[in-house]
Amino acid sequence: MTQVSIAELVAGVKQGKVISFPTDTVPALAASPENAESIFTIKQRSTNKPLILMAGESEQIWNFVKGSDLEYENWQRVADKYWGGALTLVLPASAAVPSCMNPNDPTTIGVRVPKSDIACSILAKTGPLATTSANLSGKPPLQTMQEIEASFPDVLTLASAAYDSNTPAIGIPSTVAKWDGKGWQILRQGAVNLNI
Repeated sequence: MTQVSIAELVAGVKQGKVISFPTDTVPALAASPENAESIFTIKQRSTNKPLILMAGESEQIWNFVKGSDLEYENWQRVADKYWGGALTLVLPASAAVPSCMNPNDPTTIGVRVPKSDIACSILAKTGPLATTSANLSGKPPLQTMQEIEASFPDVLTLASAAYDSNTPAIGIPSTVAKWDGKGWQILRQGAVNLNI
């Protein structure tokens, strides 16, 4: 059994392990940004599919991206409207982002703040994490901790007793919008319709 408490999950991240917990969309596989390559390995994921940096609040995100004052104002306006929520913003990456998060294009990073009390509680203790959906690459996202535990026996999963399992997840990945210097380009239409 690899289902553990929140405290054990947080300790596992700090020891370099991959963990899994519920979010507002689909359950996440997560690791510290410096250990992002372990997620690519465990998912059998191509390095041309970057990971998302997930944080418990938007203030934790801005150190990982870089832009002009005007761009920061624009990004903050979008964040204020849609975070926490199912929107991932792909922004220019700062030097704080380990290149293993996005090996093929380390100049950008996808960032998100979920609308999930349990995810934000974990992220408040770990700091921002490298994340992706919990599934083998090319397969549908797994929806329960039990499915994740069966598919990824080495991943620490959050015990269902540690959170309100009635908290609904929408079961659809986030919308991904990339900043092109002037506006937003939708890379993946998910749960959120971006209206800016």
